[in-house]
Amino acid sequence: MKTNPEKAGAEVMRLSFRLNGEPVQLTVPPVMKAVDLIRNELGQTGTKISCGIGRCGACSVLINGKLAVSCLTLAYQLEGASVETVEGLSDQNEVHPIQEAFLEEGGFQCGYCTPGMVMAAKCLLESNPKPSEAAIQEAFSGNLCRCTGYGGIIRSVQRACSS
Repeated sequence: MKTNPEKAGAEVMRLSFRLNGEPVQLTVPPVMKAVDLIRNELGQTGTKISCGIGRCGACSVLINGKLAVSCLTLAYQLEGASVETVEGLSDQNEVHPIQEAFLEEGGFQCGYCTPGMVMAAKCLLESNPKPSEAAIQEAFSGNLCRCTGYGGIIRSVQRACSS
């Protein structure tokens, strides 16, 4: 639900950052979580709300190239930052190679955790293009999947490395 904190008479903060390469300028309440801003106000619904305490990774995004759980990040912390969500990985015509690898290897079942997994994989591969299986497992230590084993997820990252 989109809100207008200024009309509600609430204290607000002006915020300016880049979301998936596009400039964003708006006002937010000082206590708004980044996940609520990204999903509810900016419509990037690939960023999921799940545990709310930073344990599952479903809300993972990249902030200035580093993996972050947006449920523990306050919106005002995005000031001046570059934020990337799963929607920013592909254009209208093509999926990102990491997303393609997840499809080819069956690295998901219900798909709810997949956007966070994909963002964790992107962060890993940007810093380590040829990670070991142990490095892949470590990269996903903050992401939970309750539907499937992690074999398909690990194979997905390995496939993405080779493409």
